[in-house]
Amino acid sequence: MCNLYSLIRSQTEIGKAFGVEYDDTGNLPPLPGIFPNTAAPVIRMREGARALSMMRWGMPSPAFALKGKKVYPGVTNVRNTASPHWRRWLSPEHRCLVPFTSFSENEKAAAGSRIFRPSATSWRLR
Repeated sequence: MCNLYSLIRSQTEIGKAFGVEYDDTGNLPPLPGIFPNTAAPVIRMREGARALSMMRWGMPSPAFALKGKKVYPGVTNVRNTASPHWRRWLSPEHRCLVPFTSFSENEKAAAGSRIFRPSATSWRLR
C-alpha cells in the first residue's frame, strides 16, 4: 500500500468485521484522506483481545538514515525485510490490522512523473 488511504466505515462496522472487543478511538469521524505520520485507527492485540486504537503511521528510521537530519519523518514502506533493522519489528507482537475502504497506488506516468491511482476495495461483514 502506498502513502494515501481512506477509511469511511463506522466504528460499529469495523468492530463487527474484525471482532473488536475494545474501542479506544473515541468519536471516530470518516477519514477520507489518511497520510503518513498521522494518527489512524488500527486493530491490535491488547490483553489477549482485539482493540481498535489510534496509532501514528510509520516505522522507526534506521540510524544511518537519521545522520545529519533534524526532522524525523519515519518510514512508511519497508522493502527489505531481510535487513537486521526491520527483522525485530516483523514479529507478531508488533503487527496490527489496518482497516481501509480505499487506497492509492503510486505509478510512473509515461513522462516519468508519478501519479496516484485510486483503488477501491471493500470488506464483507460477517
